[in-house]
Amino acid sequence: MDEYVETVAARGHDNVAAAHTSTFEVTSDDWLTRAGDCIVGVGADRAPDSFDPSFVAACRDSMSEILVTLRANGYQARIRANGDPNLTFASDRSLVVRTSDYVDDRTVAVSADAAAADLNRDLVTALTDGADLTARLRVRQP
Repeated sequence: MDEYVETVAARGHDNVAAAHTSTFEVTSDDWLTRAGDCIVGVGADRAPDSFDPSFVAACRDSMSEILVTLRANGYQARIRANGDPNLTFASDRSLVVRTSDYVDDRTVAVSADAAAADLNRDLVTALTDGADLTARLRVRQP
């Protein structure tokens, strides 16, 4: 089984609500309004358009499993999702993981088993307090 990994560093923000029920997002924007209830991290050091082509190709296999680990202040969340042939990784601004099968240029995984609202509340509190966030994406291709 082939495996590829990408890591994104970001940070929390006092407006992190993590209330969205179908997505979560990490953005390179350095600000966040309360309306952005899916955003869990800001100031990301990378966006999908910079991911390695082999990682992107693996994610475009509908049989691939994408494991996302979010870590901040000793807390973590593990989300299991799927790849999709329609993923473009074209966004130069943010990455989104979705519980649905909807794909746009920000989408990096679909059919996830969790969204922002499902995240460990201790993790969310750490992010609301501005903790550093590490998002690790690992794709496993059958």
